[in-house]
Amino acid sequence: MRGHWVVGSGMLVIASLVAGLSGAAEAAGTRIGYIDLQKVLVRSVAGVAAREQLEKERATMTKDLEVRKAEIDKLREELEKKGLVLSADSRREKEELLQRKVRDARRVGEDLDKELQRKEQQMVARIGQEVVGVIEKVGKERGFLMILEKRGASVIYGDPESDITDEIIKLYDQEKAKKP
Repeated sequence: MRGHWVVGSGMLVIASLVAGLSGAAEAAGTRIGYIDLQKVLVRSVAGVAAREQLEKERATMTKDLEVRKAEIDKLREELEKKGLVLSADSRREKEELLQRKVRDARRVGEDLDKELQRKEQQMVARIGQEVVGVIEKVGKERGFLMILEKRGASVIYGDPESDITDEIIKLYDQEKAKKP
């Protein structure tokens, strides 16, 4: 009998806490929304422009690497064709030059990859910071208790009506259009 009383009173305490929390949630508003930041990055005007800029930079960097690769290929071909007729010292110098160019090209490629990753991270951070203001504004205006980021918050299910991503993209684009 005593064990039932403990369980029963424990359930009463939990029920009271849940009732108190739900009352607090009602007072603050019970709407919870979510946003897909990746979708904002892909579909917003600023996100599209930033990706296009990154692609231009990637193309420029790729051209530089292609020029270096052509020089390496030309030097390698020259070594294969004329290697037997070159003196030992000339051959060694050309081989060292080839190795140096290959090493330099590899380093440049790695540096360019790191630079592009850094720029992409900066772009994501900048747009993310700008979007937070829009999200806060929408959250206050529409009475949301909270707005979660779909991927980072591990939203397994979300009612499509709670997804405010498209609204955020529209307002963000409008806000960016106002600013030069």
